Amino acid sequence: MSRIDETKEFLPVRIAVLTVSDTRAIEDDKSGQTLVDRIEGAGHHLADRQIIRDERAQIADQLRAWCQNPDIDVVISTGGTGLTGRDVTVEAHRDVYEKEIEAFGTVFTIVSMKKIGTSAVQSRATGGVANGTYLFALPGSPGACKDAWDEILQPQLDYRHRPCNFVEILPRLDEHLRRK
Repeated sequence: MSRIDETKEFLPVRIAVLTVSDTRAIEDDKSGQTLVDRIEGAGHHLADRQIIRDERAQIADQLRAWCQNPDIDVVISTGGTGLTGRDVTVEAHRDVYEKEIEAFGTVFTIVSMKKIGTSAVQSRATGGVANGTYLFALPGSPGACKDAWDEILQPQLDYRHRPCNFVEILPRLDEHLRRK
């Protein structure tokens, strides 16, 4: 079972939040604000926050730019993970990934099933790694962002979480790029 090792020091990570929406602005972006509140409440640093329209190339370009920024460790997007024609966030993420974290979507579905039952099948939450940066795509509802953060991301982005966590391997994500 997972636990927090209180003998270890908490290590904050730098997280960027991307809201994908054709209609939202910062002032009415409830999902993005849910993530910001949880990120800062957990002791991490908000590195950047943007809102982008549901355009695959624009989303991928923003993800790539953040992956090139040494001041960003993690990118969390919200919105555009559904099944409609305008939902292209997952495809944009996969355009950028070097490696997909397949189990992220599976675990998100398990968490969602407890809250919304079989409606969880409509989510295509995903996670991956690119250029030493973690990328996660969450649905656009505040509840889904809350569930993903509280049940998956908060523990995995806490260096003290045992038996393992994303933070302890963060320095090794781009080791293939440093090899001669």
